[in-house]
Amino acid sequence: MITFAALWAFLLLPLPLLIYFLAPPHREESSAIRIPFFRHVAQAAGVDPQAGSIIPNRARFPAVLVVLIWVLLVIALARPERLGEPVVIEKSARDVVLALDISGSMDQRDFQSTDGTPKQRLAAVKDVLRDFIAQRQGDRMALIIFGTRAFVQAPFTEDLNSLNGFLDQTQVGMAGPNTALGDAIGLGIRTFESSEVDQRLMIVLSDGADTSSRMTPVNASAIAADKGVVIYTIGVGDPEASGEDRVDLGALQDIADRTGGAYFYADDEDALAQTYQRIDQLNPRIVETQSYRPRESLAHYPLILALLLFLVGATGLHVAHRGRGLA
Repeated sequence: MITFAALWAFLLLPLPLLIYFLAPPHREESSAIRIPFFRHVAQAAGVDPQAGSIIPNRARFPAVLVVLIWVLLVIALARPERLGEPVVIEKSARDVVLALDISGSMDQRDFQSTDGTPKQRLAAVKDVLRDFIAQRQGDRMALIIFGTRAFVQAPFTEDLNSLNGFLDQTQVGMAGPNTALGDAIGLGIRTFESSEVDQRLMIVLSDGADTSSRMTPVNASAIAADKGVVIYTIGVGDPEASGEDRVDLGALQDIADRTGGAYFYADDEDALAQTYQRIDQLNPRIVETQSYRPRESLAHYPLILALLLFLVGATGLHVAHRGRGLA
């Protein structure tokens, strides 16, 4: 489909006619020879001399050429464009941060896999997270890992395959043996500063109590609530353990309540998978659909054709004048 971006340009088509009829004609004086016996010459030639101007006849070919060139220039000025097929772009309307505890306690093999065999906590979490990430195609997701310190393992991206690659590289203890839950939430809030969407979701998984944060989980969750970040918390591990190995379920529930999220507890791989499925159901994908039609400019074609006609006309006039001179 071909359209014109500046249809108003076609109003210029009659401009040469307006100039032709309204503008004063070009006058040119030419020298003449005065002879005393002019009347006798005129009578001999059978011509009746009269006062007035002479309008030379115009050749049709140059006139047609000028008209064609003008029409082509107006068409180029109207900016003809070829419209392509509509292209639909889906843009995520929700950003998701995954915060994953990789402290030393995540190395324990107290999770039951689907076949009943014991499995490392982190390995079970990674297996479930891969499926969760795969189901969120179109979302922008980031991955934060935390132990003694919190780090951004992967910034916001829509390339979920690369996000899974960063998840595969995560190992127990690579961020330290302790648990900095509050700092992880604070880092997630800072990560959301680059987000341009209103829907902001953070999913925090931890198996211990906060022992090394510079910001308490309570303060971090209050700031998150003020920034419009909804936090879903997942507790894994043993709530009856002692010391750093005891998962602080009360703190996780308090974080979720303060930010308008939800709290879950999972003690095996099946329960963890059901937890992420429930989170997926509570937060379905939200996308903003944008469509556009690519435009290809065609203005150069009438310009090239007008230039070729001009060159043909100029060459023709040059040859004609040269022929007359030789004659």
